[in-house]
Amino acid sequence: MDKNTLVGFALIGAVLIGFSIYNRPSQEEMERAQRYQDSIQAIALQEAAKLEAEAAAQSAQALTLDSTSLFFGANQGTEQFTTLENNLVKVTFSNKGGRVVSATLKDYNNQQGEPLTLFNEEESAMNFAFEGKNENILTEDLFFQPMNVTDSTVTMRLQTTGAGYIDFAYRLLPESYMVDFNVRAQGMQNFFPAALKTVNIDWFQRARQQEKGFDFEQRYTSLTYKPVDDGSDYLSEMSDDKETFEEPMQWIAFKNQFFSSVLIANQNFENVTLESTLQKEGSGYMKDYNADMTTFFDPTGKKATELQLYLGPNHFKTLLATNDLVINQDEDPELEDLVYLGWPLVREINRWFTINLFDWLSGWGLNMGLVLLLMTIIVKAIVYPATYKSYMSSAKMRVLKPYIEKINAKYPKQEDALKKQQETMQLYSEYGVSPMGGCLPMLIQMPVFMALFFFVPNAIELRQENFLWAPDLSTYDDVINWGVNIPFLGDHLSLFCLLFSVTNILNTWYMMKQQDTGQQQMPGMKIMMYLMPVMFIFIFNSYSSGLNYYYFISGLIGILTTIILRKTTNEPKLLAILEANKAKIKQQKVSKGTQGGLMAKLEALQKEQERLQKERMERMNKK
Repeated sequence: MDKNTLVGFALIGAVLIGFSIYNRPSQEEMERAQRYQDSIQAIALQEAAKLEAEAAAQSAQALTLDSTSLFFGANQGTEQFTTLENNLVKVTFSNKGGRVVSATLKDYNNQQGEPLTLFNEEESAMNFAFEGKNENILTEDLFFQPMNVTDSTVTMRLQTTGAGYIDFAYRLLPESYMVDFNVRAQGMQNFFPAALKTVNIDWFQRARQQEKGFDFEQRYTSLTYKPVDDGSDYLSEMSDDKETFEEPMQWIAFKNQFFSSVLIANQNFENVTLESTLQKEGSGYMKDYNADMTTFFDPTGKKATELQLYLGPNHFKTLLATNDLVINQDEDPELEDLVYLGWPLVREINRWFTINLFDWLSGWGLNMGLVLLLMTIIVKAIVYPATYKSYMSSAKMRVLKPYIEKINAKYPKQEDALKKQQETMQLYSEYGVSPMGGCLPMLIQMPVFMALFFFVPNAIELRQENFLWAPDLSTYDDVINWGVNIPFLGDHLSLFCLLFSVTNILNTWYMMKQQDTGQQQMPGMKIMMYLMPVMFIFIFNSYSSGLNYYYFISGLIGILTTIILRKTTNEPKLLAILEANKAKIKQQKVSKGTQGGLMAKLEALQKEQERLQKERMERMNKK
């Protein structure tokens, strides 16, 4: 080995030694590493102690149950699943707790295009608590034995160590989303107190987010209930809510916008406590629901506890038909109330007119966008007489504009406003024109237009139906999506909402031209009328594209109607008619010696106000 090689190795060794010294951890770093290792070891010891304690507790419980419980055998087992299905729904049951653990609807898909599942095992629970003489029974952790299994029936049996048992008997009805559910005890009279008449039920479910628009779906997702001898009601949709009820309940529903799980009691629910808890957007859930209640139970087994489960869509006519399947027919269950159709008058319009018209049109096999278009045209045609009357009232006032402008010129001062108004009313009275003539027809139209406001967001038929650029008419059409949430607007812009707002601005402009009668208006009122359509962008941007499409078409038809009426109205001829009417009214006044009518009363009221104002001014001057 030559000199150069030795020097090279020496240098390499020096570099390695220096590098190791340089990278050696400091005393502080070594102490920190030691603390980290100690904490990991401590956590491991805690977990081991926890597992050991749980094992000891389970062992002690097993020993206790072994010596005291009739259900020691049911405390251990292997979870098994049984499925019942028909052409509409597949319902899965678990022998652990003897309960329903999932429900899948065959005719509906989720947002991924798969069959829609209402809930699964982790998202639901139903526990029955039976009060015994020496011990209580909590079914959620006990293992039942599946028996009498067919395509549509299964009996989950909770067997005692003796001859007694409790049966949960389920039967899925054909061509239906309804499951009959009976609870019956057999041979357990000595186990239960003689005075026992009820069983407690604790029911929990997480409401999945089933639709694209979280905020919009949340408006229609609520824990709904039906008291006996009363109409249905619901807890708050937009906040956490909890209520306890003294009155008996007929049914309780864990409701989404388009789907529901409903528990129905033939012998009613008592001592009911309901709770709804909001979930955050992005969690995959809308709300957590919980219902705690009691219902009838016969410990002798002579009579079963009769319950039913509806696991299906919020489709009005489906729910209406399901009413006939409810065991207790002493009172109409009114399950169709799960489809909210608006206030009493509006609801009746939707129930007897809108739904039947929609079903008739959709029965033609048309695209749902075309169905909404035809519905809008038909509704506009029905209210056209009222629209025409309202237009003609404005047109009559408009042709009298030159006379109104003369009155305005006659009373330019603000203090003469009362005189100007009085003379204006006198003018209208002479020509037989009522300023209120256009208001009543507008009010008549409102319930019809409001009916579709409530109907469209609740029409499950529009769900996942595409039209033009909107892939789903039941939710917003986010043609423009910027991915960042903007307060009051969201992360997108709905094109149908934008079109609706634009047509509303145009409609406002045409309406204000139509109502330009020469009378001075408050400047703020004009600004507000133009501001409202702009505000609609923020209000309706997250609403369903089907609803915005309806309002867009309705506004467009309104503009075309106004243009056609304006073009076809002969205003000189209309003024001539009013002049002839003026002469006729004058003749009638002369013959009767009085004016009479609403206009005369208004005029008399204004004169009285003018007199009182004059007297006040005179008193003030004397002072």
